[in-house]
Amino acid sequence: MLVIYSFALLLVLLLGSPWWLLRMAASGKYREGLRERLGIIPSRIRSRLTGQPILWIHAVSVGEVLAAGRLIQELTRRLSASGSDSAALPMRVVISTTTRTGQTLARQRYGPDRVFYFPLDFAFAVRAWMRALRPRMVVLVETEFWPRMLVECRRAAIPVAVVNARISDRSWPRYRRLARLWRYLLGGFAAVLAQTELDAQRLQALGAANVRVAGNLKYDVRAATPAPVTLALRQYLPPGSPVLVCGSTLSGEEDLLLEALPPDVVTILAPRHPERFEEVAKLLRRRDARFVRRSEWLSAPSAIEPGTLFLLDSIGELASVYSLAQAAFVGGSLVSAGGHNPLEAAQFAVPVIMGPSYKNFRGIVDRLRQHDAIRIVDPPQLRAALCAALAGSSEMQAMGCRAHQVFESEAGATGRAVEALLAILGEPA
Repeated sequence: MLVIYSFALLLVLLLGSPWWLLRMAASGKYREGLRERLGIIPSRIRSRLTGQPILWIHAVSVGEVLAAGRLIQELTRRLSASGSDSAALPMRVVISTTTRTGQTLARQRYGPDRVFYFPLDFAFAVRAWMRALRPRMVVLVETEFWPRMLVECRRAAIPVAVVNARISDRSWPRYRRLARLWRYLLGGFAAVLAQTELDAQRLQALGAANVRVAGNLKYDVRAATPAPVTLALRQYLPPGSPVLVCGSTLSGEEDLLLEALPPDVVTILAPRHPERFEEVAKLLRRRDARFVRRSEWLSAPSAIEPGTLFLLDSIGELASVYSLAQAAFVGGSLVSAGGHNPLEAAQFAVPVIMGPSYKNFRGIVDRLRQHDAIRIVDPPQLRAALCAALAGSSEMQAMGCRAHQVFESEAGATGRAVEALLAILGEPA
């Protein structure tokens, strides 16, 4: 089955190569990190491999990097404080990502000398990284199950753990169709820490070993340090003018939001993908919207006028910017994309509005809905919902407070994950 999988993966890459090459030539999107994906270890990583034992954490993109942030920090602190094995060297935590946006954020947070692109799932690429890192353990964030990687870890007797594990409603039918393959691959996990009981049941049905419910790491994500743009905006926002933060928006949503925005509101618009920053700027120009771009404004800050759109064309600052909001709209939810994380706003007791597409965060949204701590609206209802939230009524303020209470009550997954991973490594908890 592994041979068939490898052949199918190679065939997909070959058939899709004209498209990939075109995208690489046009935008450079897939060119960056290609050598690392092919198993060529960059000097910035190789030069730091000095015999320290390695813990390898894989976080696919921005969402996973953010979710695992406190986990990475705590593991780095705990493992660097004590020696490991007879060499008594502190363990080094390294992080891989799949996407360019995830790579950018991870390098900003942890430094380029311990962040790299995850290899393509071919034996030569995976084995090259295995030989270079010789990891004591591989930790996967959510459900990045790559067959070749899992097989190579098993052959090398390297334990694999999964944190924040989930099987979404959309993915579940696909997993079930290949249940035989997954039963073979997932049966050797050292630990699988599922977000919810339903996720645990689905993973066990696929044959995953050592599954238990540990909660969702995203309840532990806190913007402890305000981003530079947040500090600057606090000085230059118009007093008394409501602030709406529209986070992680996707194509098609900006048009709907522009139609629904109340007048004299400062709107901070944060597209989900960096490659869309210029596209959204062009859209705002076509619509004759009054707007400024973060990348230009922050170099010479000036007063923001009521009714201005502030285009947040940066990575990793959105969670902090939510602290400025009187209300928040969480994107990916007015189009059929499954939504994004409402907890980033909920941590600040900000009233949150989402569209009806939220299956990627069903557990979190359902929990908030149980406590009347979020508003789910269809596009025709969007303007009324935004106006009500920005009016600052006691009802909306109470909804934001309830969202914050849910956020706080569900915290603790990071501590449980740290204890489980240290136990596998044989380190004191």
